[in-house]
Amino acid sequence: MEQLSHFDEKFSKKKFPITLVLDNITGEANIGSIFRLADAFNIEKIIFSGIEPNLKSRRLQKTSRNTHRTVKYELTEDAIHFLKTAKTNSEIFSLEITSASIPVENFKYSGEKKKIILILGNEASGINNDFLDISDKHLHINMFGQNSSMNVAQATGIALYEISKTISAFDKK
Repeated sequence: MEQLSHFDEKFSKKKFPITLVLDNITGEANIGSIFRLADAFNIEKIIFSGIEPNLKSRRLQKTSRNTHRTVKYELTEDAIHFLKTAKTNSEIFSLEITSASIPVENFKYSGEKKKIILILGNEASGINNDFLDISDKHLHINMFGQNSSMNVAQATGIALYEISKTISAFDKK
């Protein structure tokens, strides 16, 4: 057995109908990691709401491993308008622990609305209440230690894995 290089990978290509909305995420390493995850899961795009990322940041570039150059992204001045417009053909999920949230591993892809929007929140304050209100569902990651939160980039990876797994199973039906 030998370790494969990036050029020898054996993964099949698949595009997932997922858009990430980043609600005031400020950490350059977090943003770089989210770009890298967006590339790994081949999602449609990233929407930045609130704070424009500093794409010239060396830390962001290093963490993203240049995926910030290949993953589609845009900045929106009015995320609520974007979400209301997208709601016609997208299901909107917020990754946030709330009184109504369900574990992300219980996520079910209905396929009725073909696209998924996943809202991710600020490192300290989480997701804006207006975004939570417009969401169809709230998802959380079950945690078993003392802390009730985890790094936003790590949480994004877990959520994208669970959501893409469910979409792939739905597509095989």
